[in-house]
Amino acid sequence: MSDPREPARAPETLATLFNQRANAGDVEGLVALYEPEAVLAAGRVVATGHAEIRSFYTDLLARKSDFPAPETLPPLRTGSLAMTFAQLPKGAFSVEVAREQADGTWLWVIDQLKLAPPKD
Repeated sequence: MSDPREPARAPETLATLFNQRANAGDVEGLVALYEPEAVLAAGRVVATGHAEIRSFYTDLLARKSDFPAPETLPPLRTGSLAMTFAQLPKGAFSVEVAREQADGTWLWVIDQLKLAPPKD
């Protein structure tokens, strides 16, 4: 297993790092996958910037502790931008925009999470 705080060297590694850090309960590690002014939307919640994203993940990890590995598609890339996609169990999915940083690592800029519909 890789270092849990290693940076993403390619956009396709962001989902793996997310999964490792979420399962480890590492809120700060999750926040570190986003640019400082990134936007995360999940259901009715829109979190902008590290402080709001930290609050979102603190709440999420307090309620959920098991994050199965998602199915991912190869990222779509154009220059320093990439679109990533993760299909989560039970119908949820996430589409993200990642940007290459000056040091060659990748961070998410926009993260749109579509939650699974509630069961009747």
